[in-house]
Amino acid sequence: MRIGLVTGPWIPVPPATYGGTERVVDTLARGFAAAGHEVLLAAPADSTCPVQLVPGMRPTDYGGLGTTISELSHVVRAYEGLQDVDIIHDHTLAGPLYLHRPPGVPVATTIHGPLHDQAADIYRAVARKGAVIAISRDQASHAPDVPVTRVIHHGMDLSAVPVGTGSGGYLCFVGRSSPDKGLVEAITIARQAGLHLKIAVKMREPDEVRYFRDVIEPMLGPNEDFVGEVDDATKYRLVGEALAFLNPIQWSEPFGLVMIEALATGTPVVGTYIGSAPEIVKHGRTGFLGQTEELAGFVPAAAALDRAECRKAVVGRFSAERMVAEHLELYSDLIEGRLPPGVPHGTRLHQNR
Repeated sequence: MRIGLVTGPWIPVPPATYGGTERVVDTLARGFAAAGHEVLLAAPADSTCPVQLVPGMRPTDYGGLGTTISELSHVVRAYEGLQDVDIIHDHTLAGPLYLHRPPGVPVATTIHGPLHDQAADIYRAVARKGAVIAISRDQASHAPDVPVTRVIHHGMDLSAVPVGTGSGGYLCFVGRSSPDKGLVEAITIARQAGLHLKIAVKMREPDEVRYFRDVIEPMLGPNEDFVGEVDDATKYRLVGEALAFLNPIQWSEPFGLVMIEALATGTPVVGTYIGSAPEIVKHGRTGFLGQTEELAGFVPAAAALDRAECRKAVVGRFSAERMVAEHLELYSDLIEGRLPPGVPHGTRLHQNR
């Protein structure tokens, strides 16, 4: 197949630090190429993913993050360069609704964010002429009238992820500086458990900086070690040496990529039973899930879990190979006409492993 991939204009592929969607697309692009397919990637021009890039794209426009004009301009350029492909997988919000799509080329899109009312309006429209992929069953459940073609969990390349020893004697938190991510709760849990907490936080947007300065910074004391935003290699070392990874999220996160990253290093996850967490963490085997007030009590048992079992769970259920194979199966179905582009209302979800 000749596969066209589209990402947004704001973060390069792969990202240097933060960028979950871009990290997933990078993994897909490399996996498709390794499987012998031709990949054409419409991403910021300074992207370094080792596949063919669509010419004429602009460099990363981080200053335009979230703006409509930045995304639409990027989408126009992307589709101009994707006229000769067999299928397009668009990871932007606006692209699947673009008027000047190549005729006869199926388009699939992945819902990367929460499926709230406004997003549901968009994806109902997208589903009329394209395939819609959800990244968790929980995500899809928030708008059951949105025709979802497949549920495909994220996967990751494990080749560069070492299994840590967990010998650091501390707990770890990695995420954005946002109340949704549960950093306040993580600090409280670590203190209740009597363990040091190492904190790696993305803090770039004004709201993120404001939240950190107004809420988090005044809380920090000798029990916390703030290390800032980290690259992948540093993150894997940091998480891999932790006794447990704290993920007390306070929202229905569509897919917690950081949870499978932690498990890949062998580190068990202790988090809230919300969003996609129950689809990722096996309670009592690869971590513990519960209400926020219960989590400190789970820490000793989590630290005693088998780290090899945590890694094995990712190899079996969240590998790049599994994610790539499931996408290729969907693309083939769409190209060969075995699956209509738009799934009729009320069609039951096809839930992959």
